[in-house]
Amino acid sequence: MNNKFKVFLYISVWVIVWGSVASLIDFPLLKNGIYNEGDLGQYMTFSLTALISILLAKNTAKNFNL
Repeated sequence: MNNKFKVFLYISVWVIVWGSVASLIDFPLLKNGIYNEGDLGQYMTFSLTALISILLAKNTAKNFNL
């Protein structure tokens, strides 16, 4: 498999993982009124999960020979 394609797939999977995890965290916070849509709390939830996702992706990339 072409290395550029492997990198593209790897990043794509991590974006899906990040969005899914962030949404699973975000949903109960929205439903319980911790914050509303578009508030700073929602921005922070998605930003923090993005940062964690980036760190995990960088640390696990070597396991996939990227």
